[in-house]
Amino acid sequence: MPVSRWRPWLLLAAPLTVIGVLLLWPIVRVTILSFQQYGLREVIAGRPTFVGLDNFREVLTGDYLWSTVLPNTLIFAFVAVVGTIVLGTLVALLLQQLGTWGRVVVIGSALVAWALPAVTGTYIWVWIFEPDTGIARKVFEGLGLIGPEGFNWFTERWSFYSIAAINVIHHSYPFVAITIFAGLSTVPEELHEAAKLDGASAWRRFWSITVPIMRPVFAVVTILSTIWDFKVFAQIYLMPGGDGGNEEIFNLGVWSYITAMTKTDYGLGSAIAVLLTAVLLVITVLYIRALFREDDLQ
Repeated sequence: MPVSRWRPWLLLAAPLTVIGVLLLWPIVRVTILSFQQYGLREVIAGRPTFVGLDNFREVLTGDYLWSTVLPNTLIFAFVAVVGTIVLGTLVALLLQQLGTWGRVVVIGSALVAWALPAVTGTYIWVWIFEPDTGIARKVFEGLGLIGPEGFNWFTERWSFYSIAAINVIHHSYPFVAITIFAGLSTVPEELHEAAKLDGASAWRRFWSITVPIMRPVFAVVTILSTIWDFKVFAQIYLMPGGDGGNEEIFNLGVWSYITAMTKTDYGLGSAIAVLLTAVLLVITVLYIRALFREDDLQ
């Protein structure tokens, strides 16, 4: 075989080795742990017990997964992804209409939200919705939407996840906005001008011209947002109750961590992590297949 055919793989050998060590080996290790009983006793003894599919059976046959954790994960991810894509698209369209200085101000403001660490951003939103002295309480109390006794946003399942969704959308939309704004430059202006002459509205031009041309861009940001929002951890764990105090608000990522680290059941926690990875792979594959099927039909 010619040396030239091996040259690309030789150049990629070093980074692929690093990726294999830092990424693939932890995945393999977690998968192995998911088939073992590996708690505090096994850690001390240094002898894990192989239990086969018992960990997965315990997770999948319990009511907690289907009634609480999975709905929390799916609904939250769906709302966060849709909210991120919609807000990012609106900001991208706004950037397209602004002048140079307007774009600098908007992009600069967005990048501040994007560069803010997830831990810092979460504590800011916790401070805003603090039950006793938070800004949200004062605003809603002034509008007469809540009484003087206040309201604890973090004890109710849906209000908790509403705050988490706002936090994630606020942190994630700048990447989507800048990516879509870059993609908008590939849409020929002549098509919009021709559609205007035919009397097409702005919405009709966006849906019939911009979206089909930018479908690959929307596919990329949607897949990335889905992966990020399904495995959200810090934004849930750092909020009051998310560290184990309120089991009604666990998603798959937090449930896996609490089970493994707090309850020291590393085998069961690993099984939950493997299931989370499997769900992400299935969703991503189905979305990509649907996207390719649409391209084939066209």
